[in-house]
Amino acid sequence: MIQTGLIQSAHNDLVTDVAYDFYGLRLATCSIDQRIKVWQVDESNGNWNVEDDWKAHDATVSKLSWAHPEFGTILASASFDRTVKIWEQTSFASAADSQPNGAGAGSPQAASGGSSRWVERAVLVDARGTVRAVEFAPHHFGLKLATVSSDNHVRIYECLEQSSLATWQLSEEVDVSTLPSVSLSSSYSVAFATPTQTSATLEGASATLVAQALQQSQNPTTQGRPGLGNREADGGWCISWCKERYWGEIIAAGCGISGAIKIIQLSPSRRPTTLLTLDPSPSPVGLPAEAATSLASDGDTPTPFAITSVAWAPSCGRSYHLIATGGRDGHVRIWRVKPAEEELDVEGEGGDLKWSASVVADFDHHKSAVGRVEWNITGTVLSSAGNDGRVRLWKATIGNVWRPAGSIGVEQSEDTQDADVNMSENAIAE
Repeated sequence: MIQTGLIQSAHNDLVTDVAYDFYGLRLATCSIDQRIKVWQVDESNGNWNVEDDWKAHDATVSKLSWAHPEFGTILASASFDRTVKIWEQTSFASAADSQPNGAGAGSPQAASGGSSRWVERAVLVDARGTVRAVEFAPHHFGLKLATVSSDNHVRIYECLEQSSLATWQLSEEVDVSTLPSVSLSSSYSVAFATPTQTSATLEGASATLVAQALQQSQNPTTQGRPGLGNREADGGWCISWCKERYWGEIIAAGCGISGAIKIIQLSPSRRPTTLLTLDPSPSPVGLPAEAATSLASDGDTPTPFAITSVAWAPSCGRSYHLIATGGRDGHVRIWRVKPAEEELDVEGEGGDLKWSASVVADFDHHKSAVGRVEWNITGTVLSSAGNDGRVRLWKATIGNVWRPAGSIGVEQSEDTQDADVNMSENAIAE
C-alpha cells in the first residue's frame, strides 16, 4: 500500500476515532482533547482541510458515527462523560434560529471561513458508565442509534422527530452480560483445526487506547461474570449492526473479557434474544488432541481478553454473513455466520431455527492488541489497526484462502512477505 494523504497534528492529543461519511469525501475525527473535527478532501490534490472544529464533550470523545445522508448531515459522538450527543450541520442562519441548547462555552464553533456550523440537537444521558461505541442503524430501519457502555448495556434509540432531531426514545436497553449464550458446539473443532493461539499474552503497554485510560485499575484475572469486578475495565466494548434488511434488526455486541461476541435479535414484539455466540475458546468436551495444546499454559483456563472491535460485513448477495473481530489477544478473526434455515421435523412442523458459525481466518500478525477492524463497502476486504502501529489488509483469494493484502505504518517501511493462511477446512461453500 502507499500513503495517499497525511494530516499533521490533527488534534492536540491522541486521536481516538476517525469516520468517513457515506461518500468518503469527508472525515470526522475525535480525540482525548474533547474536540471533534470534520475534514473535507480537496479532490484536485488529495489534501484534507479542516472544515469544522469544536469542543464536543467534557471528557474524551471515544467514538463517532455518521447517519445515512437521507436523514441529513448528522453525526453522533460517544464520550467518557457518559453521554451521547447528536450533531447536525446547518447554515449559520438556520443554526441561529434553531439552536436548542443555547450558545454556551461548549457550543460548536464553525471553522474559520466556513458558512456552516454543527449544532447540538440532543444529549442522551442514560448510560451509567463510559460510552465506548456508537453506531447508526442501517437506514432502512429508520433513524436509529445503538450504543454500548462500560455498564454492559446496549441501548437502542429511535428518533421520534426527524425534523428537529430533538426527541430520541430509548426503545431497548439490554444487559449483554446477562443474556444467555448460544454455544457453537459444532464449530470448536473448526476453529482449532488451525494454528490459533487464543492464549497469547500481551504486555501491558499493548492495550488498546480506551483500555490504556483504564489500565491502572484493571485486573485482567478477574473471575466470574464480566462486570462484577472493575466494570470500567470489564464492561461493553463494541457493537456492529447487521447490514441485511431481510433478517430484521440484529446487532453484534462484545462485552467483558470472555473473548466472545453475542449476536442479538431485536424485536418490538418480544424481548431481545441471543441468536448466536461467537466464542473462539475451546469446548470443554470433545476437543481434538491438537486443541488441548492451544489452552493457556497457566492451568486449563484460557487467558481472558476483551474483543474491542467487531465489524459486520455488507452481504452483497452472499448466502452467509462475515463478521470480523479484533481483540486484546492480538488476533484478527473472520467468522462465517450462516443464518437459520427453516426445516420441517418428522411430524411436518417447523423445528428450532438455529444460526451457525465457524472461524474461516485467524491472524496474529499484529503481535499486539488490535484496536479496530473494518470492512470495505462490498465486504470483500478487511482492514485492521493494531498497537504495532500498522494498518493491515486481508482478502480472500481463489480457493477461499484468506491472506494478507498489504500493510502500512507510520514509519513507511516495507513489510516482509507474510505467509498465506489456508483454511481449507472452512472452505466457504454456497
